[in-house]
Order: sequence, then C-alpha cells, then structure tokens
Amino acid sequence: MTNGFILIHKDSGITSSRVVQTVKRKFQFKKVGHLGTLDPMATGLLILAINRATKFSSLLLESNKSYAAEITLGEQTDTDDAEGEMLLTKLVTSSHDEIQKELLSFLGSSLQQPPIYSALKVKGKPMYKYAREGVAVEKAPRPIIIKSIDNIVINLPKVSFEVSCSKGTYIRSIARDLGSQLGCGGHLSGLVRLTQKDFSLADAKTVDEISNRDIIPLEDAFNHLDSIQIPEDQLKNFINGSAVNISAPQEGLVRTYNPLGEFIALGKMTANGFKHEYLV
Repeated sequence: MTNGFILIHKDSGITSSRVVQTVKRKFQFKKVGHLGTLDPMATGLLILAINRATKFSSLLLESNKSYAAEITLGEQTDTDDAEGEMLLTKLVTSSHDEIQKELLSFLGSSLQQPPIYSALKVKGKPMYKYAREGVAVEKAPRPIIIKSIDNIVINLPKVSFEVSCSKGTYIRSIARDLGSQLGCGGHLSGLVRLTQKDFSLADAKTVDEISNRDIIPLEDAFNHLDSIQIPEDQLKNFINGSAVNISAPQEGLVRTYNPLGEFIALGKMTANGFKHEYLV
C-alpha cells in the first residue's frame, strides 16, 4: 500500500474536497485527506495525505502556513472575500502610511473572530450553513499568531502582502478587520498559500501533472525528528501498544523503525517506557 503525501497546486474555482476526490479516483487510493482547507477562490499549496498517512494528518494540520494575499479596500462583502455579495462600498481616504500601520498592527498574538461563512461548526453544523439560512450565530474568537507581514505593496484600492501565521488563521478575517479599522470596509480579493510546515508551493504540481513519483514517503515529513530502532524481541509488544524499555530521547516524538529499517511509528517516551503515539 502506498502511504505518503502529495503536494498539489490547487487552482481557483475548485474546492479542496473536490481535489481530494479527484486524486482518490485518479490513483485508486483507499484513503485521501487534505491537511488544511483552501477556499474555492484561493490557489496554492494543498497537501494531501495518502492512505495510512491520514493517521498522521493532525501533526501537519497544527503547522504554520504562509500566504500571498491581496485585500481590496472600500468594498465589504458578506463572505469577507470576492465570492460574496457586496454589503457596502466606501471611498478609501487613508494614507499609505496609515494603511501600512494598521496592517502591521495584526502582528503577534491576538484573538480573531472567524468569518460567518466558514466551515467551523456550531452545535455540529458548519457556520456557512447557518449564514446561508439567514441564521445569526457566533463562534468565540480564537487565538492566533501572525509571525510576519512582509513585501507590502499599496496600490489603492488594492493592498498586497505576504503573511506567515499560525494554524486556524483566517486571512479573510484580516481583510475584514483591516477595512473596519480604516473605516472603509475591505475584503480578500486574492490568496495563494505559499508554504505549510516545511513544504513549499514551488514543489507542488497540478492534479493533471502529478504521478506516483510525486508521492513523498510518510517518514520524510518527519525527518527533523530523532530516530530509534525497536529490537526484535520487543517489536510485537511495541506494535500492540505496550511500553517498551529502550533508550530513547526523553522529550518529543521520535521516528521509530523495526529491525529491517522500516518506518513503523512515531513514538514517545512515557513514565512507563517508550510507546507509539502514531502507528503506520
């Protein structure tokens, strides 16, 4: 069975779920999942987990991401992006210096209110479904970190920049909030995901271009971790979930191999010994 990750360059106008289904059919994979949704309007890096790699998805979902973004000021939409209905238009009177200052105010830690049109769930139902039904619901603001905002170009009404951020950050919300802070409204008019964890858009291919040769082996996503080998006499107990008594790093996840050098798990030292956290 093929296990690993594929780097897709997603086109605009297609959902992340559609990309998953297309790849699954193309290669007849048993399981495929994406590691972080891109809105239909957005393009760029979409990482897919193949077969048993889906069991490790949460580790990559937690990773930082970077984007190239474009905000259009003076126009507010109900979805906070270019796909929504226009709510208001207003003349942009702020200077370039004022706009840059407000944009840079998003740097660091903050609580962000997600868009009402989002896949986040309230009582088990995605928020966008409530919004389409005209039902007002709120999701509590979520902690995010904006690590950097670079390459700012202001050509009103457009503001473009590159941003590096923590998981769960909505760039649409930054567009909405920037427009609000400037008093003119704003929406996200362009978005390209550039990186996620150690993966880059430069290494991605379109759905039509990818082949089996482009599958990244599961263990390669964790090359930054230490590694150990489980002795033959303890292998069965380890695979069955028991703690084994071996020398291993005391903190963090560890790439774990069987005596044949095959990657079998990510393990972790516990008070009772070394156990697997994620088993291939």
